[in-house]
Amino acid sequence: MQFTRAEEYGILGVIYLSEQPDDRVIALSEIADAKEVPEKFLAKIFQNLTKTGIVRSHRGVKGGFTLSKDPHTVTVRDVVEAIQGPYHLVKCLHDRNCCDKYDYCPIRSVLQEAEVELLEVFDSYTISDLRKRKKERKSSRSGRAG
Repeated sequence: MQFTRAEEYGILGVIYLSEQPDDRVIALSEIADAKEVPEKFLAKIFQNLTKTGIVRSHRGVKGGFTLSKDPHTVTVRDVVEAIQGPYHLVKCLHDRNCCDKYDYCPIRSVLQEAEVELLEVFDSYTISDLRKRKKERKSSRSGRAG
């Protein structure tokens, strides 16, 4: 299991939207430029974020995206699962038929515990929390003597 670029870009894009005024529609190209991510790849990610209701798509000449939920209520897990579907460390934890060692696997319980812990961490951080961390890191870097 590895955190994917799609998940990273999706989170960065949602954070960017959360930093904008509520009434401002943001072009996908602006988000891609600001976060230095490929626009075509970001478009696919934002399709999933729109389908799950995390962002709202606005059509037309001045089209783009807005955040459709309060950033205090959108968790990292919400964004990750909007992009990739249910998050699992390994398939066998949720599909008994994928492995013939399911009933006696010595590491299954360890992986299951790790997955529970990871999802708890993803659930414990909101987009607002990540935005706050970003600001704190920026201010601590700019406060250092050069």
